[in-house]
Amino acid sequence: MEVKKKVPSNTITRDIKYLAEPTGNIYETVVLLYKRANQIALAEKKELAKKLEDFRTDRDTMDEVFENREQIEISKYYEKLPKPDLIAISEFEDGELYYRMAGSGNEDQMSARPSSENTSDAE
Repeated sequence: MEVKKKVPSNTITRDIKYLAEPTGNIYETVVLLYKRANQIALAEKKELAKKLEDFRTDRDTMDEVFENREQIEISKYYEKLPKPDLIAISEFEDGELYYRMAGSGNEDQMSARPSSENTSDAE
């Protein structure tokens, strides 16, 4: 989770030509960033569900609402994290994102794999 701490939580204006440079096409870059952001979002969702699983009750009580401080704090923490698309863009700019183009004979690559939370390739 160290990547999430150095990612700004606000939106930054970026040069499109700079983002399109590694792939050669802005649309390929957008697809690459979308797929990585989706991977990050799914990993965060699984992590949050795992933490909130402790607070589940087996009773089906629609009338009673229980507020648990720990559950609220965990939810607030995840709400304050940078959005997955900002994390994906940061990884792309830092050269931490690994990708390969599926249809071409040659393989385009950036330096390293994404962080250990999800190791599947963005194709």
